Amino acid sequence: MTHLPRSGSRLACYLINLERAVDRRALMADRLEAAGLEHEIVNAVDGKRLQFPIPEFSELSFKLLHGRRIIPAEVGCYLSHIECAKQFLKSGSDYALILEDDVSFADDFVEAIDLACVQGRHWDILRLTTVNREGGVKFKPLSATRSLAVALTRKKGAGAYVVNRRAAAWMVEKLMPMRLSYDIAFDLEYLSGLKACFVLPQPASQLTEMETQIQVNINSYKLPRYRYFTVLPYRAFLETARVLVRGFNLGRALLRP
Repeated sequence: MTHLPRSGSRLACYLINLERAVDRRALMADRLEAAGLEHEIVNAVDGKRLQFPIPEFSELSFKLLHGRRIIPAEVGCYLSHIECAKQFLKSGSDYALILEDDVSFADDFVEAIDLACVQGRHWDILRLTTVNREGGVKFKPLSATRSLAVALTRKKGAGAYVVNRRAAAWMVEKLMPMRLSYDIAFDLEYLSGLKACFVLPQPASQLTEMETQIQVNINSYKLPRYRYFTVLPYRAFLETARVLVRGFNLGRALLRP
């Protein structure tokens, strides 16, 4: 547990890592030590060892809503993030920093988290990376260089983010069984009355030289195009709801003294 000086918050840090990925674990341990963050290793669920069907994964929902077959490593990744939330809820920490093992940090990474925790009333999920082009509407300065922002469009990636206890409980209770890939599922917080913000510019990056361990040969898992008769309407609903709900929350934040 790391104590954040400005917000007075207790921050737990969970690093998701496959047991066999020794080099990644060592690299991330060095990066976290340099950042001054104490951390716990969460042994990632190895998708190759899962025997489907499993109750934690809804294959029918995944096909209807996502238009793909099972990628075992993707299921393992999803369950690993949920395990982090479970461990956090058992702890005495106020917030949890959840990390995948391919993230690099800016020099002010911890300071940016601390300053965002001072403004914790604005968010339940604080996103620190995306694999999309970063962007969003800034509404609250954190420092001379960074601000809180709201993204009105979907941002992929879940390499580094912070959750409060309310968001962690939502992950455990509402995101199971798995129906979507993780970075899509946890980007739907607005459907459950939660709030998500980005720190911009991002204080971390998951755009590294490391190869993905999840979406390898993804085209081989795609289903016929007719499957998108269910996927596209669902995606259209999500995109519309995201703009409306997050836009409303953003307006309230901008008008609040």
